[in-house]
Amino acid sequence: MKTTSKLTRWFAKNLGVNAVRKEQVYLDLARSLTLTDINYWLQVLFAAGIATLGLVLNSPAVIIGAMLISPLMGSILASGLALATGDIILAIRAIVNLSLSCGLAIALAFLVVLILPAKEMTSEIMARTQPNLLDLVIALFSGAVGAVAICKEAKGVVTSVPGVSIAVALMPPLCVVGYGIGTALTFNAETGFTVALGGGLLFFTNLVAITFMAMLVFLALNIDANPVREGVRAWQTTDRESIWVQSLLDKMPAFGRLQRIGGLPSRLLLIVMVILAISVPLSRSYDRLRSEINYKQQQNRFQSVATEIWQKNFAEYPGGKTRSYISQLSLSERERDLATQLQVVTSQIYTEAERSRYKQLLAAKLQRPSDTIALNLIQIPTAAGDLFQKFSQATQPAPPPTTAQLQSSLLANVKLTIESLRLPSPARLVSYAATTSPVAPLQMQIVYLSEREIDRDGQAVLVEDIRSQLDYPTAEVRFDRLAPVAATVTFESNAAQIPPSQTKILDPIGRVVQENPTLQIELQSGQTPSENETLAQDRSLAIQSYLQTRWQIPLDRYPVKTETATTPTVRVNIATALAAGTFKNP
Repeated sequence: MKTTSKLTRWFAKNLGVNAVRKEQVYLDLARSLTLTDINYWLQVLFAAGIATLGLVLNSPAVIIGAMLISPLMGSILASGLALATGDIILAIRAIVNLSLSCGLAIALAFLVVLILPAKEMTSEIMARTQPNLLDLVIALFSGAVGAVAICKEAKGVVTSVPGVSIAVALMPPLCVVGYGIGTALTFNAETGFTVALGGGLLFFTNLVAITFMAMLVFLALNIDANPVREGVRAWQTTDRESIWVQSLLDKMPAFGRLQRIGGLPSRLLLIVMVILAISVPLSRSYDRLRSEINYKQQQNRFQSVATEIWQKNFAEYPGGKTRSYISQLSLSERERDLATQLQVVTSQIYTEAERSRYKQLLAAKLQRPSDTIALNLIQIPTAAGDLFQKFSQATQPAPPPTTAQLQSSLLANVKLTIESLRLPSPARLVSYAATTSPVAPLQMQIVYLSEREIDRDGQAVLVEDIRSQLDYPTAEVRFDRLAPVAATVTFESNAAQIPPSQTKILDPIGRVVQENPTLQIELQSGQTPSENETLAQDRSLAIQSYLQTRWQIPLDRYPVKTETATTPTVRVNIATALAAGTFKNP
C-alpha cells in the first residue's frame, strides 16, 4: 500500500498536479456536464453538421474541423473520473449528458442525409464502418493522453488536446450512424443498417477505451483524495443538477445496495469485461484486414518474381538485343493453382519449349509444383526495329502503378464486366455500385428490376462469373431486387386533368424512379374515338407535370405511346434505360 502511495505521489508530482489542481480538474469536469449551457449544444450541432457534410463530400479537412469543434471529450473524461472515484452523481450526469449529445448528433446527421439528393458511400464513410483492434489501441493511447492533458496545468502539453480530438474522432462515427439510419429508411435498409452498426461500434470502442484509460490516469493521480472529495461534495450541495440527481437517488430503495457493490474492483471488472466483449468483433475485422494485406503482398511478390524471370531469361536475344517487353501481367491464386496471364510485345514469337521453360523457372522460384501454374502467354508481334526503338525510348523503367491507379483500373474493369453481364429473364439491370479501398475487399451492389428474385443458384453463377472476369476471387457481390410498379390512371371523358383521387397511385412509381436515376416511366396514353385527337398527349403531359413537380423527375425520362382505347386511361409502367454505375476508390 505504501509503495502504491509513493508511486501516486511521484506521478502527481512529475505532472505538476497538486491537491488544488486535482480539485479544480474535478470541478471543471463536473461543471462541463450541465444541460443548460447553450454554447455546448451549439457546438454539438455545428460539429455534427460539419462532420456529416465532410463525410458526404469525402473531405478529410472538413471532417478534421468537426473533430476539433466537438465537445464530447469532456463528457467521456467525466465518465472515467466517475468510475475512478465512485461518484454516482457524476456518473449519472455524465451518462445523461453523453446520451443526449449522441442522440442530438445522430438526429442532425439523419436530417442532413434526408435533405441531401444523393447518398453515395464515400471512402470517408466506409473507413468508419469496419473498426478493428488497431482503433481500440489508438483510443486507449488517446484516452491516456487526453486525461493527462486535462490534469496538467495549461503549459506546453495543452497543444496535445487538439491532437487527441483528431486521433479518436468521436463525432464522425456518430454522424456515420445517422447517415446509415437515413440511408436505411430512404434507400437500402440492409446497407444502411450495416453502416450504422459499423459507425456505432467505432464510437462505442472509442468511448469505452477513453473512459478506461481516463479512469486509470485519475486513479494513478489519486484524484479522489480526502481534501478533494470534501470540496467536491460541498460544491454538489449547491449545484442544482447535482441536487436533483441526489433527490432521485434518495427515492430509489436500491441505491444503498448499489453503493455497496460499486467498489473499485467491481468498476474495474465491469469496464474490462466490456473491452473484452467489443474486442471480439474488432479482432474479426483485424483478421480480415491482415488477410487482405497478406494477399496483396503475395500478389506483389508473384508479379515481381514473374517479371524478373522474364527480363533475365527471355526479354533479350543472346547478343543483348531487345526481343520483347512485358505490356501486361496479371496473376491470381485460386486454392492451390496460380493462374498467370502474360502479355508481351515481341519481335519473334516464343516457341512452346520457351513457354514451358518460363513456366518451370517460375515454379522453381516460387517453390511450387509446375502443374499448379497455368500460363497464358499472349504475344503481340512487331518489327524488330520498331520494338527496339520503343524499348530504347524508355530510358528509365516505368514506376510501378500506385494503389490509386490499381483501384481505378479495377473499377474500370468492373464497369465493363457488369455492362456485359446477362441476367436471367425477366430480370433487367437497373444500376450497380462498386467500392474498394486499400484495406477492404471489392464490394459490389447490383440492382435489378424483376417480378421475382434471382434464385440462389443463379446468383452464385453470376457471382462466380464476375469474380472470374475480374480475376478477383474475394470480391463481395450483392444482388438487390427492385419490384416492378405499374398503375392505370383513369380520366374523365373529354378531360386531361388528373382527378385528385388518381394522384395517389402515381406516388409509388414516382418514389421508385426518383431513387433510381436509370429508370424511366413509360406512358401508354389512350383516348376514345369520340374524344379530341390531342387528349392522349395532353393526358401524358399532365402526368409528366405532376411527377416532375411532386418527385422532381425530368421530362426526358418519359417514353410516350398513344393509342385508341375504349376508356380514357393512361397506363404507367417502369422501364429500364442504360444502367449507370457508382464507383468509389479512396
